[in-house]
Amino acid sequence: MSDRITEIFGTDVFNEKVMEERLPKETFEALQETIHKGKRLDSAVAEVIAEKMKEWALEHGATHYTHWFQPLTGITAEKHDSFLTPADKGQVIMEFSGKELVKGEADASSFPSGGLRATFEARGYTAWDCTSPAFLREDAAGVTLCIPTAFCSYTGEALDMKTPLLRSMEAIDKQALRVLHLFGHEDVTKVDVSVGAEQEYFLVDHNTFMKREDLIFTGRTLFGAKPPKGQEMDDHYFGSLKDRVASFMKNLNEELWKLGIFAKTQHNEVAPAQHELAPVYSSVNIATDHNQLTMEVMKKVAKRHGLECLLHEKPFAGVNGSGKHDNWSMVTNTGKNLLNPGKTPNENVQFLLFLTAIVAAVDKHSDLLRLSAANPGNDHRLGANEAPPAIISIFLGEQLTDVVLQLIETGEAKHLKTGGKLDTGVSALPRFGRDGTDRNRTSPFAFTGNKFEFRSVASSMSIADANTTLNTIVAETLEEYADKLEGVNDFEDAVHSLIQEELTAHQRIIFNGNGYADEWKVEAARRGLPNLPSMVDAIPSLTTEKAIATFTRQGVFSETELRSRAEINYEIYTKSVNIEARTMIDMASTKYIPVVIRFTTRLADSINNVRNACPNADISVQTELLSEVSTMLRETQNALNELKRVVEDAQKMAEGRERAVYFHEVVCPAMANLRKPIDTLETVVDYDLWPVPTYAQILYEI
Repeated sequence: MSDRITEIFGTDVFNEKVMEERLPKETFEALQETIHKGKRLDSAVAEVIAEKMKEWALEHGATHYTHWFQPLTGITAEKHDSFLTPADKGQVIMEFSGKELVKGEADASSFPSGGLRATFEARGYTAWDCTSPAFLREDAAGVTLCIPTAFCSYTGEALDMKTPLLRSMEAIDKQALRVLHLFGHEDVTKVDVSVGAEQEYFLVDHNTFMKREDLIFTGRTLFGAKPPKGQEMDDHYFGSLKDRVASFMKNLNEELWKLGIFAKTQHNEVAPAQHELAPVYSSVNIATDHNQLTMEVMKKVAKRHGLECLLHEKPFAGVNGSGKHDNWSMVTNTGKNLLNPGKTPNENVQFLLFLTAIVAAVDKHSDLLRLSAANPGNDHRLGANEAPPAIISIFLGEQLTDVVLQLIETGEAKHLKTGGKLDTGVSALPRFGRDGTDRNRTSPFAFTGNKFEFRSVASSMSIADANTTLNTIVAETLEEYADKLEGVNDFEDAVHSLIQEELTAHQRIIFNGNGYADEWKVEAARRGLPNLPSMVDAIPSLTTEKAIATFTRQGVFSETELRSRAEINYEIYTKSVNIEARTMIDMASTKYIPVVIRFTTRLADSINNVRNACPNADISVQTELLSEVSTMLRETQNALNELKRVVEDAQKMAEGRERAVYFHEVVCPAMANLRKPIDTLETVVDYDLWPVPTYAQILYEI
């Protein structure tokens, strides 16, 4: 099998190895200059690349090509064109030009634009992102050449996830280089952001899935009582894989490996039917593309195995939801990880300056970081004693926190706490050095050895927003530091003073304790840290004067783009909750209430039959149950009527923030009020009458 992995890995990718083999030397070198140094690509070079790319794709059976892009829908988009071109005498030839490679056109008014594009102003462009390799995808339509692209409007505004990400990569590269050159690293010419995105997901049976309207329309169960057994026994986490799941994972790995995706780790997660996949790290742009592909491939492979892959952040109430751990670090073109503390981090001034910049950036812009992980589904996950709280804080661990405190108090760190040796008490087991600090799964933003792990990101989201935000806010802070340090007479003294000043100013963001504890909310408020429990609470952070100044100065977003994205976020939230509310109304009206009426009728008939057959019989149990169910039925009908009313009233609200706030503050509580009696009824009504599969069936059927 190991030979097979090396044989199939990257076979569907027009990667650097393939390009070096197929492109003329001067063309290959010109493309590398564009990829690694940002030099503009000549049209003649694009023509040669397009021809060789086409030849490679045709050899692999491709008939069409598409510009593969990431609009603000949160998923990918594509329009397929064939290589077919008319020729003389009714014949055809297969052509693909440099212009077709570099530029495409899409209807910009049909994608979310937040008012940037009117419906009558439709033109938008896709532009080839040569830093992310083209790839082949095979499905029922055949083999298609997919070309990663950016997507912008006719007037130049970004309408996608990728364009701002690429801008932010340039921003952090520029500012990090300034700082490194101050330390004398003139050999460093590029700083890249390295990311590994761990992906959590659920697998459920396809036939069971199709019997739940809520799963079909919203990705989560809107009703459902807790099963007798959930995750209380902790027996699913890292447990042995069931055959059906193992078969899925084997197939998934092969498909991902062919696409050049470094799928490495797989295991059962905490909740029943929940799993995780983790890749090897890569450049943030490629990692973002790969994560989007991973989610797409997961869903397709699941269907082949009679399964459905659920990426919603909280598909089932009462059991753990799913997130995406975004592992973020900075790496130089000379191979150095700037977040590697070394053996003596207390003496590693360069590391301490970059660490300080990140601490300061997260403290100044924790609201933006919270928003970058926000979607309607994540509102149900964050802070639910299974995922990081909505309050953003940084975990540095015992060792680094001690270093920070020394720096704050005296300006230097003279000693370093070590982990020592791990002693298990069993002589046959190896003794090895412990890490200098433990891990903290309750922290939203944790230092984990040589990287930061942003644990708040939603499982169904693109990681582009989170990394665009991280890149931008860190670039801003590095720019401030470079401005202060360039030209100083005593660099060593200045950098030590800067580290001390900045850590003193921003130490409030560092928290190593239990993020789940109620006491932390009180303490966070005392520290002045923002608590933004919902997406609606977080959206205004995108258009503050502070945010506008940061993003515009770094060239990542214009003010117009920021305001449009705020509107899009309100629209996404409103539409998502509206779909959920309407699904609840439909299910309650056509499934649950009719079944409960049938059950009460059957129960009433039983009471009458027993009374007629045996007038002296004790029928108190039946009558008590009938009374209880009838009361809950009335509660259900009242809650349903109220939900219908507030959903109708919501349409009268002004679009944008007003409507989103109404959905959050009025519609969501009304939905919870409808769910409560129906979930209770599920535990009372005859099992054979219940109209949809229960949690027990969904979570344990595979």
